[in-house]
Amino acid sequence: MKIKSLIFLGLLHCCVFANAQVKTIDPVEYVNPLMGTQSLHSLSNGNTYPAICRPWGMNFWTPQTGKMGDGWAYVYTAEKIRGFKQTHQPSPWMNDYGQFSIMPVTGKLSFAEDERGSWFSHKAEVSKPYYYSVYLADYDVTTEITATERAAHFQITFPENEQSSIVIDAFDKGSYIKIIPSENKIIGYTTRNSGGVPQNFRNYFVLQFDKPFATNYTWHDKVLEKDKLELTDNHVGAVVGFKTKRGEIVNVKVSSSFISAEQAELNLATELGKASFNETVAESKKEWNKVLGKLTAEGGSDEQLKTFYSSLYRTVCFPQKQYEIDANGKTVHYSPYNGKVLPGYMFAGTGFWDTFRALYPLLNLVYPSINKEMQEGLINDYKEGGFLPEWSSPGFRDVMVGNNSASVVADAYIKGLRGYDINKLYEALLHGANNEGPLDAVGRKGVEYYNTLGYVPYDVKINENAARTLEYAYDDFTIWKLAKALNRPKKEISLFEKRMMNYKNLYNPEIGLMSGRNKDGSFPKNFNPFKWGDAFTEGNAWHYSWSVFHDINGLIDLMGGQKKFTAKLDAVFTTPPIFDDSYYGAVIHEIREMQIMNMGQYAHGNQPIQHMIYLYNYAGEPWKTQYWSREVMNRLYKPTPDGYCGDEDNGQTSAWYVFSAMGFYPVCPGTDEYVLGAPLFKKVTVQLENGKQLVINAPNNSETNKYVQELKWNNATHTKNYINHFDILKGGELNFDMNSQPNLQRGTSSSAFPYSYSTSK
Repeated sequence: MKIKSLIFLGLLHCCVFANAQVKTIDPVEYVNPLMGTQSLHSLSNGNTYPAICRPWGMNFWTPQTGKMGDGWAYVYTAEKIRGFKQTHQPSPWMNDYGQFSIMPVTGKLSFAEDERGSWFSHKAEVSKPYYYSVYLADYDVTTEITATERAAHFQITFPENEQSSIVIDAFDKGSYIKIIPSENKIIGYTTRNSGGVPQNFRNYFVLQFDKPFATNYTWHDKVLEKDKLELTDNHVGAVVGFKTKRGEIVNVKVSSSFISAEQAELNLATELGKASFNETVAESKKEWNKVLGKLTAEGGSDEQLKTFYSSLYRTVCFPQKQYEIDANGKTVHYSPYNGKVLPGYMFAGTGFWDTFRALYPLLNLVYPSINKEMQEGLINDYKEGGFLPEWSSPGFRDVMVGNNSASVVADAYIKGLRGYDINKLYEALLHGANNEGPLDAVGRKGVEYYNTLGYVPYDVKINENAARTLEYAYDDFTIWKLAKALNRPKKEISLFEKRMMNYKNLYNPEIGLMSGRNKDGSFPKNFNPFKWGDAFTEGNAWHYSWSVFHDINGLIDLMGGQKKFTAKLDAVFTTPPIFDDSYYGAVIHEIREMQIMNMGQYAHGNQPIQHMIYLYNYAGEPWKTQYWSREVMNRLYKPTPDGYCGDEDNGQTSAWYVFSAMGFYPVCPGTDEYVLGAPLFKKVTVQLENGKQLVINAPNNSETNKYVQELKWNNATHTKNYINHFDILKGGELNFDMNSQPNLQRGTSSSAFPYSYSTSK
């Protein structure tokens, strides 16, 4: 596309830099947890829910508009709230585990979920990461929630009523409840899950009330039993009642544990104790500001700041802590692999197919200490499950492709994380790279073909074979990088160095893109590059052909050189959003999201292509990266319920925005480089854990000044199209001189290009 037309398109957008804010004081107040909640099965605008929680907390809480077992727990367009649910759900597609709910009602004892729901309005709803409040109109009740890592405090304001009640729903598939009136307490457990758990899985909970119970009921299915205090069945719950005055507040402190009822009690005492509701709100807000405040954005519009911090909030939600602190102060966890209680860290609720790309690199840059815990958790995953998970929720889940745990492990070590058993993790990588796992999505499906032919064939009934091949090749690169860093045997290093070039086996010169390849070496006749799925995962050849993160220069050579390569990149945006959905038999939501965004074949709503914008830097046209990164930030992200352009996916799509707003992106995790784009704000300050600061200045930034005229690092002219991770860790200033016209000379020589294996030797 010609630069003149790019500039014209940019002028069509409203001036989002109007009313620029000078400095962010209270970053959590810019967060809108409702961003992305206006989603459907057929069209995702994020597929998020408003999580009331702490960063990486074990338990989240959310208002529940959907039915029990519905992955769409909270949908912005819903009219009624059925309860307030403890959730561990990473996405609606993975659904939930260990969930139960609380719901206040007045008058008639409506306890079944279809009967107890109350109308509500977003005008009478306040949603913050540290505090949630909503008015339940049918009951004249206001419910407020704040949370710690493993506990929550409810403050429920009732009207004057002879029968004000609180319903506890332990959900179906096997549950237990017990009312203890003498202690104003309810205990129980839920077993409901969506897979990935052992047979003995339970989430034990305890609720402590500050008001004696006037009435006590337990219930199972739709049967209510007065004064029966204990019940075990498929689906049980409890109702406790009070006589209340108008404006009377009932406090409920609630906690849970995957380990035992006693541990749930300990979690409650440790994390809430005698703290008041307002004290816990204040403490939670302080913690959120501490974590979000590692990045201070200045000089953007109010909308941009809200989008930035709402995205940053999502990046520090997942994965969730699966570990607890026992009575001796020791870190312990319930293993979702073998059902035992064991020492050490454990995390759950992430899919590496999504999050290896930018979420884990963001942790390595800004929050390395929490990722050190996560790496220790991965060691326990391997010891207890025999493989590293590629999707954990909470244990192994059979979804997506690739062996991208290799990237997550290697990137952390290459970026300088230490203090854990990296050799055990490397052992896990070797095991995963050479074996099929207990599920198709664990280890490497088709590994024998891959290791002998150099690709997973198209015609051997292994689905999404080309995607597997491309991801295995990149994963082999990350293992090669780690093997070199650990001084592994030369033969072993050479093996992975050879395998990482397997991506070349799928380049189909007839279509100029990657495609499936038959076992006999031929390419399928009439291969359709617009066909979603089939050889690829939730995408087509236009999306997956760029998945050669480690050797873009090699890909450029395959495509015929820099000019043909950049022309192909341009064509992604200019080719109409046509598609073939025959593999799925219907238009899946990812297809629809590409179709309606008016960016051609560019499908930012799904992960495989999200790095593609940055590839112009490898072929001497970095100004196109600058243009398109700004376009995507401005057009596809808003701090609104429909604010994402597809599944947010556990912080990945948000991490793309956070990195891009800072002006760089980790195209190839496993290297120590970030590829440059164009910053969104006039200034961003990153507080690094080592006490240093990275200051990113772009004082001339504006809606029209989106191009980098000159770049200086610590006052020295920086001619590269990338910046080094370890240089950033030393602290310093990155000064962007922004202009309305692209600099067609900067970053055009091969000496400026980011890392590619082919040019690194």
